[in-house]
Amino acid sequence: MPLHIPERLETARLVLQRLRPEDAEEIFYTYASKPEATKYVAWPTHRSLEDTRAFLTMAHSWWKEGTEFAFSVRLQKHHRLIGGCGLVYSDGNMQLGYILGPLHWNKGYATELCRKLTETAKVQPGIHRVGTFVDVDNEASIRVLQKSGFIEEARLEKWLRFVNQENAAKDCILFKLPM
Repeated sequence: MPLHIPERLETARLVLQRLRPEDAEEIFYTYASKPEATKYVAWPTHRSLEDTRAFLTMAHSWWKEGTEFAFSVRLQKHHRLIGGCGLVYSDGNMQLGYILGPLHWNKGYATELCRKLTETAKVQPGIHRVGTFVDVDNEASIRVLQKSGFIEEARLEKWLRFVNQENAAKDCILFKLPM
């Protein structure tokens, strides 16, 4: 069953818009090249603008395939890019993820965009589960998920290798959204 993910979502302060090739420089300089921002993500910190452009090419194909829906996160007021987020779909399961540039941490943006993503995911046809996982050391994201209505389902020992943490296998917390 095809999903109906809008290319643009809005919250009180944010605009989530399908990624575009022209977003490359903003993405690179706002968060993708920042080691402090990419510490807890599954993809390597971008070393060049070409890394970001290659990601955007893949993101475009994933959207067309209906498997991954990646968004830029912009401030409504100034249209400034502050981060990225997305939904990953597989067999009735929806996973979400997000990243913000360090200048935009601790302002409630992650919780705001997480709530919008979960609201969007829950109403998709055939979705029976919305969840995500997070490194046990990522306390900020754990708080965001809890404030967004997620509950801890399990602790997974050495669940994922984090490329930006010396490729170490880290314990993760699996979160689910009660539906």
